[in-house]
Amino acid sequence: MNSGTTYKKISSYEPEIGEVAAVVLLYSGGLDTSVMLTWIQDHYKAKVVALTLDIGQQKDDLNAIREKALKLGAVKALALDVKKEFAEQYISKGIKANASYQGEYHLSTPIGRAILATKAVEVARQEGISCIAHGCTGKGNDQVRLEGYILAKDPAMKVIAPVREWNMDRDDEIAYAEERGIPVPARKDFPYSVDDNMWGMTWEGGEIEDPALVPQVEKFLTAYTLAEKSEKPAELVKLDFKAGVPVALNGEKMELHRLIAALNGIGGAHGVGVAYMIEDRLVGVKDRGVYEQPGAHIIIEAHRTLERYVSTRDLNEIKSALDIKWGYLCYGAKWFDPAMDALNALNDEVNLRVEGVITAKLYKGNMAIVAMESPYGLQHASFNNKGYAFNVNASPGFTEIYTLQMKLANELKKKYSPRPAANPEILGGPIRPA
Repeated sequence: MNSGTTYKKISSYEPEIGEVAAVVLLYSGGLDTSVMLTWIQDHYKAKVVALTLDIGQQKDDLNAIREKALKLGAVKALALDVKKEFAEQYISKGIKANASYQGEYHLSTPIGRAILATKAVEVARQEGISCIAHGCTGKGNDQVRLEGYILAKDPAMKVIAPVREWNMDRDDEIAYAEERGIPVPARKDFPYSVDDNMWGMTWEGGEIEDPALVPQVEKFLTAYTLAEKSEKPAELVKLDFKAGVPVALNGEKMELHRLIAALNGIGGAHGVGVAYMIEDRLVGVKDRGVYEQPGAHIIIEAHRTLERYVSTRDLNEIKSALDIKWGYLCYGAKWFDPAMDALNALNDEVNLRVEGVITAKLYKGNMAIVAMESPYGLQHASFNNKGYAFNVNASPGFTEIYTLQMKLANELKKKYSPRPAANPEILGGPIRPA
C-alpha cells in the first residue's frame, strides 16, 4: 500500500497536518468516504463532522449512512434534505439547457457537485469550521468541481482530498477497510462504485474501465429493470411543461423533485435511459461509464422536442450550439462562472414559450416522442388548404432567389473547369481562365 508520502502540497488551500482541528466531510457512506472518515482522524488528528445530502439518491439509506458515520467516529453527522432545492434551482437549469455531454449523459454528477459544494460551505460556516474534505480521486473531474466551487463560495476555505493524498487504489482501500473493520459496499468481487442522485446513477470501476470488455450490467444495474428483462407492454407517458420545466405527469401536477422520482420508476420499469459512454474527462484522459438515468432521459428528450417545436429555425440552430457549450461548462467545473450565468439567462428567455404537452412512448429500453401540443407551436405548413394561409404562388419565386447562388456557382464551374485530359503532362496541365 502506498502511504502517500510522495504527495506534495503546492496549493494554498491545502492544509498541512496540525493546521486544522476540525473538518466537514462530504460523506456518502461508500468506500472512499468511509475509509477517509477514519483516516482523517488518524492522519490529521482532526475531528470530523460528516455531512450527507439527500439529493434524491435512488438506492441509498440516508439514516443508515448517518448512523454509520457516527460509529466510525464522527463527532456529528448531519443529513440534510435538499431534494426540492436541487431540483428547482439546479436540475431545472439543466432541463432548459437540454443537459447532455458527448452523447446521452445528462450530467447528473456535475450538477450534483454544485449543490454539494454550496451546502458544504454553508455547514462549515455554521459549525465554525474552516476545512472541507471530499472523496474524489486525483485523476477525476470531481476534485476540480468540488474544490473550485468551494473556493468560489469561500476563498479562505481549506480543502483536504485524502484519496489524492494517500494514493491508494481501490484494492488498497478495500484492504484498509478490512484491516480496520470498516464496513463498505465495495468488495474485490464487486469493484464498482456509483454516484447517485435523482437525476441519475453513474457507474464506474471493474471491467467498465476497459473499453474492450462488455460491462456486466446485470451485476450493478439493480435499481431498475434491464431493458431485455422488462415484461411491460408499451406505455404512453404525458408530460406538461410550463416555462421549460415539467409541471405535471400524466395529468397530475407535481413538484419537480417528485415528478423526477415518479418518472424514474415509470421509465426504469421499461429499462429506459441506460447509456454507455466513453467521455473526455476534464483532466485530460478518457474514461468509460455506464449511466442509469430513466427520468432524466425522458425529460430531456421531451423538452428538446417541445423547444424545437415552439422556436424558430434560427433560434433552434443557436440554441443547439449553445446547449453543447452549456454541457461542456457544466461538465468542466464552471457552474458558477459568469459564462454559465449568461447562458442560463438566455435559456430562461427561450423557455418562456416552451409550454405544452409531450407524449412519449416507452418500450423495452426505447423512448420515442409520439405527440406534442403547444399554444406556441410554429407548425403552420400543411399539405391541405385549410388553416393558416400559405401562398403557394410565391413558392417558385422564393425557390429561384433562394437557390440563385448555387445555380451561378455551378454555371461558373462548368464554364471554367477543364475537360479531363488523357495525359495532362503532354497537354501542359490544367487550363485556367485568362
